[in-house]
Amino acid sequence: MQTIADNVRLLRERIAAAAERAGAAPESVSLVAAAKTRTPAEIRAAVEAGIEIVGENRVQEAEPKIAELAGLDCAWHMVGHLQRNKAGKALRLFDLLQSLDSRRLADELQKRAAAAGKIFPVLVEVNTSGEETKYGVSPEEAPDFVAYVASRANLGLEGLMTVGPLAGGPEAARAAFRTLRRLFEKTAPTGGASFRYLSMGMTEDFELAIEEGSNMVRVGRAIFGPR
Repeated sequence: MQTIADNVRLLRERIAAAAERAGAAPESVSLVAAAKTRTPAEIRAAVEAGIEIVGENRVQEAEPKIAELAGLDCAWHMVGHLQRNKAGKALRLFDLLQSLDSRRLADELQKRAAAAGKIFPVLVEVNTSGEETKYGVSPEEAPDFVAYVASRANLGLEGLMTVGPLAGGPEAARAAFRTLRRLFEKTAPTGGASFRYLSMGMTEDFELAIEEGSNMVRVGRAIFGPR
């Protein structure tokens, strides 16, 4: 059986090949291990294999894992939808929120970050496919929302994130990723000095995402195997 370390090695080879096709340096693409439902032992094995960022979807699932893995040399990203009533916990648990999707959540995080005397890094989530089941601001709303987040003194805006479409095949995925890349280019001047991440691509479509400009991919099954 292939180990998590084997999977990470093979995944990095695929990322490097996709980056080269896109004319980008392989090391320019950050890899987030999407650890929803994965055990602390699996996460530890991934970090020992070289993973530097672990992504979690739910505060309540992440909290005991982060406590058990205290001292593990990795960053923790919240990649799922965040409810406002869990903003305080998210601020304490995570190094970055990838899924900022409303002014009300931005205001709550701003308030709590200011009270804690810290700047909390965030990405703006954009619903590039228009699917009703997905979170995120619309592409039309994104420029104004990026400007709003950039104006919050205690939020560090670091880029944009999207989830690829569930249907439509490779062309639909490319179209969604291309939309986010264009939005990134359009909003970068507003985003500020730390605006640098284009987080798009998961196990099914990360190579397409990299070819369309992604520099951060969120991969679970290709690292940990089937759930």
